[in-house]
Amino acid sequence: MNETMICAVGNVATQPVYRELATGASVRFRLAATARYLDREKNEWTDGHTNFFTVWANRQLATNVAGSINVGDSVVVQGRLKVRTETREGQPAWTSADIDAVAIGHDLARGTSAFRRTQRPEHSAAGGSAQPEPAWETPPGEVADRQEPVAVT
Repeated sequence: MNETMICAVGNVATQPVYRELATGASVRFRLAATARYLDREKNEWTDGHTNFFTVWANRQLATNVAGSINVGDSVVVQGRLKVRTETREGQPAWTSADIDAVAIGHDLARGTSAFRRTQRPEHSAAGGSAQPEPAWETPPGEVADRQEPVAVT
């Protein structure tokens, strides 16, 4: 596949609109990405051109965005760029730059965020039951019983 993947950093410009469709959840919002540059004459940072993207998210990502993202939030969006042009009476009417999002998150360079993992519905595996999360921590009594790895030269 030759898809144009991009990563855009900007601010949420419109409140995310959540819809439950026959194919699953969907959400869309507008992202404003403004370039900034150092104006050497004034010796200060200046806002440049603002690009607006319509961001689309589907399924679980849409549900998580609807519960996490609000107008004004600084976000990072990664996804497939789709540029559409509409013509009317032979003349270009408008051009839209859409991002079909793969991942969306808060921009932690501009603020803080508290991550909460979503709970997925329990599904039993084919022919078996759901496995619990393994215990990765080593019990305190077992630390002394372990042998250190031996370097082989």
